[in-house]
Amino acid sequence: MSTIGATYLQTAIKRLRYYKELGEKTFGQLTDAELHFMPNAASNSIAVIVQHMAGNMLSRWTNFLTEDGEKPWRQRDEEFEVHDYSKQQIIELWEKGWACFLDALTPLTEDDLLKTIYIREEPLLVIDAINRQLAHYPYHVGQIIYIGKLIKDSGWQSLSIEKGKSEAYNKSDGLKDPAKRF
Repeated sequence: MSTIGATYLQTAIKRLRYYKELGEKTFGQLTDAELHFMPNAASNSIAVIVQHMAGNMLSRWTNFLTEDGEKPWRQRDEEFEVHDYSKQQIIELWEKGWACFLDALTPLTEDDLLKTIYIREEPLLVIDAINRQLAHYPYHVGQIIYIGKLIKDSGWQSLSIEKGKSEAYNKSDGLKDPAKRF
């Protein structure tokens, strides 16, 4: 029988992998140029969102049990500057950030969840730091998907249940929770 802490870690990792996959399915529908589309001057492009997410993941989760999560080498303001990265470079940033994060979570034990870590010198329990990112990263993935939908319009390939198809989906056989695939 699994402990609640082990179950929490397992389900958190599954959910995070699902959101990572949603981002990747969005990238797959877009060109290099579309990844740099900005809906308006107050918004970020998908490329900039990825830069920020990768910077955050690398800073927060590198040696997170022993070092403050806001690393001195992180250049957060630069994460929001426009760079002319190719689609491949954007995907590499995405993968690097997620690998750091998921590799940090995978070996954790139930006892680790109650350890205190620091982000900007603020003490947090590890479980709270994970919860914080369970809100932060899906928030940005939602932005990525929304921008992708704006760009593709009627050419968008839905990543969830399409409008008007809920009843058919609910009556269909098979897995209803896509995060359970992981």
